[in-house]
Amino acid sequence: MWPLYAAGFTTAFGAHGIAANLASGDTGLVRSVLYLGVLLALYDGAEVVLKPVFGTLADRVGARPVLVGGLIAFAGASALFVAVRDPGLLWAARLGQGAAASAFSPAASALVARLNPRAGHGRAFGSYGFFKSIGYTAGPLLGGALVWAGGLTLLFAVLMLLAAAVAVWAALAVPAVPPLPRSRQTLLGLARRLADGAFLRPVAALAAATAALSVGVGFLPLSGAADGLPPVATGAAVSVLAACAAVVQPWAGRALDDGRLTARAGLAAGLVVTACGLAAALLPGVTGLLTAAVLIGAGTGLITPLGFAALAAATPEERMGQTMGAAELGRELGDASGPLLVASVASAATLTWGYTALAVLTALLPLVLAARRTPR
Repeated sequence: MWPLYAAGFTTAFGAHGIAANLASGDTGLVRSVLYLGVLLALYDGAEVVLKPVFGTLADRVGARPVLVGGLIAFAGASALFVAVRDPGLLWAARLGQGAAASAFSPAASALVARLNPRAGHGRAFGSYGFFKSIGYTAGPLLGGALVWAGGLTLLFAVLMLLAAAVAVWAALAVPAVPPLPRSRQTLLGLARRLADGAFLRPVAALAAATAALSVGVGFLPLSGAADGLPPVATGAAVSVLAACAAVVQPWAGRALDDGRLTARAGLAAGLVVTACGLAAALLPGVTGLLTAAVLIGAGTGLITPLGFAALAAATPEERMGQTMGAAELGRELGDASGPLLVASVASAATLTWGYTALAVLTALLPLVLAARRTPR
């Protein structure tokens, strides 16, 4: 399992490490906000388009080849920028990294599910989510240190070496999991399966959690700055958010496996806690900032392993990659739509109303999901 945890760390560290430091490196991107936006969108756009494709491929040829191939491609895309050191080709390296992450991320999730018994999925996904959260936390901090020491070239070089090392580790240590025989699936059958409540409930919760997490990371520092707090305080709040998400995930997974928590109840509780965190962002000063960070982190940390465990429990093993790829697509859409919603409302009113809008939608989601029952 450790190479899979390392793969999760790699995709998270690669995503946030570069995104948080694009404008502070040696590329002159501060002078071009449009180009910066394009670079940020390329990575996420590739994941939105390609994750379901590579998830289905993992079911067809096996998840391990897709995992290892994706890591090698990530190392290659990183090596491209290290070799040419041309800011004009940064878009190509970033697009390549996003496409590669689209391959090894759902493949790693599928392997976590297939290499662990269903009774242990909570612990497995909790640990996997823990290491991804560590990657999200370390990305801006360690990435910033690397950019300060050697520019974006050094950061890309570290990512190249990291991905290559994890690829070799995975090739040597991850057991071969051959693809299982699959019955023919029509597009109508796929649509019905993805429209089923057993799929929609956890994916909707995962999307809402990712939306709140993105809003917390992106907008809580803005709220703190508006209240006159120094950058150290706002940065600490984001670190607290990520740390809470990391700590809660293994606990939630163990509670699910031990029968102390059900996926349905845990997802609902996580959404309510997350909504309370967004509402706490309305409070002024350090109190509101830290309360929001703790609650958003705890809520998303509760939702993430339970959502993936619920998906794995409801999915035939021969379709695991397809399901994980589609679920990752839902998370990416939440990652994009949350900040977009808050920013749109804030531009028309205030940031307070933006938080309120997302908090209300998140709080209402458990009621919507409870009303949609899976047919028996």
